Amino acid sequence: MYIIDTTLRDGEQAPGVSFTTDEKVYIACMLSQIGVEEIEAGIPAMGEQEIQDLRLLHGLGLKSRITPWCRALFADIDAAKQTGVDSIHISYPVTHMQLSAIGKDYNWLFATMKQTIRYAKDNFSFVSVGAQDASRADETILKDFASLAEFMHVQRIRLADTVGILNPQSTHKLIRTVADEVEHAHIEFHAHNDLGMATANALTAISAGSHAVSVTVNGIGERSGNAALEEVVMALIKSYNTVVPYNSLYLTELSEYVSQASGRRLHESKPITGSMVKTHETGIHTRSIIENNDSYELLSKEDIGRPTKFVFGKHSGRAALNFVLEKTGITTCTQSVSQLLAYIKHEAHTRKLVFTEEEVIGLYLSKKYVMNV
Repeated sequence: MYIIDTTLRDGEQAPGVSFTTDEKVYIACMLSQIGVEEIEAGIPAMGEQEIQDLRLLHGLGLKSRITPWCRALFADIDAAKQTGVDSIHISYPVTHMQLSAIGKDYNWLFATMKQTIRYAKDNFSFVSVGAQDASRADETILKDFASLAEFMHVQRIRLADTVGILNPQSTHKLIRTVADEVEHAHIEFHAHNDLGMATANALTAISAGSHAVSVTVNGIGERSGNAALEEVVMALIKSYNTVVPYNSLYLTELSEYVSQASGRRLHESKPITGSMVKTHETGIHTRSIIENNDSYELLSKEDIGRPTKFVFGKHSGRAALNFVLEKTGITTCTQSVSQLLAYIKHEAHTRKLVFTEEEVIGLYLSKKYVMNV
């Protein structure tokens, strides 16, 4: 099982997202450092700048394979040849609605597959083909697609849930349907998140026998985005108890960088890399966490590089307040802590806010809370 990150292709297709060359280099280097095996790094047919960027990424000598994405056109394959890479992905529409939208039919599909795959194999050592809209395809057509790809010795077949219609049960069926048709080609699953199930579907695909899943950092992509790299990696580690070759410690740094570079703000409660995923206010939780972080936290600082934090508001308790004050060497008294807690609860409720640890320490030392209780 391996991961293909398509942040620099499908992620960049999100409206308004455009990465500079330097940003692409940083993202690709971070992905390689994390251990991602393959990076789908762009679309050569977009023009000379894209070709140059792909050539540059390929020339970095990263551990990650660099692969361009192409339509089923000879011109796209020729553009990919200019990048100097040794792998290529070619996408084919496999449903009537997708084919009719471009004025084509199933006869065109299979004839074009034979021609373009043959041409690609003459020029690249690794050829991946994608069944676009596989999740809505006629089962017979999809089997024929997979069988032809296998016959022509492509190394990988991508099954794309292009509009995000699948659920874990139907994802499992899709993977098994195609897996039963091929012997040598790897199967890849490409999830979209229109119904909020992309990560779950990607993990199900792995369980069903998919060799690879494609993801993006923060799940960015068209419409509701894709399966998120950081969620898939941590779910494999924490929920599936899988030994993976990925260094999760860098996920937070990469997530925050892509958020900034893409202009797509991370929700503070976003799984794995949101700013609040290890932040606690509730008194019951904080009291237990002081004794044992595992009581209310799944992810450790060693997992994602983010420490546990306490904030103080309407639901805070005395134990956390004492803990924060005393760890800085402040000597507390019961009456003062009670007054401070009352002040915090009142302000938090009326002003709809929370206080940071630093703010709480400043309040206690200033004695401002005594005058305002």
